[in-house]
Amino acid sequence: MGYLDWSIIAAAVAAYSFFIFGLWIFFAIVGWKIFEKAGQPGWAALIPFYNLYVYTQIIRRPPWWMILYFAGIVPFIGAIGLLILSIVDSVRLSRVFGKPDVFAVGLIILSILFYPILAFGNSEYDSYAVDAPAG
Repeated sequence: MGYLDWSIIAAAVAAYSFFIFGLWIFFAIVGWKIFEKAGQPGWAALIPFYNLYVYTQIIRRPPWWMILYFAGIVPFIGAIGLLILSIVDSVRLSRVFGKPDVFAVGLIILSILFYPILAFGNSEYDSYAVDAPAG
């Protein structure tokens, strides 16, 4: 490969890195806001593992529930279990913010749109709303 070929590859890697970093910053801000709306410290969204613990508190799960998220390390079956867990917890997250269950489908499929709606919209946190379907 010549000089031009490596520069194109380096430029593509740099552009991809900036995009991923921007996406990470965007979701860090969104997570911070969601945690604050739920009455938790916003900075907790930035701390690995602790953010899972706080998230389980927001969706009213027992503290040991966060261990289930580590099932993803088990090949294939862990990934399926993690997908199911994410779906179930997305429904709970939409309920505690007073959104209908179908909003959870948006949280899963179009995260880049629905999480900011949850963070910056007019929804309010109600931890007791998790017991009944929102409507």
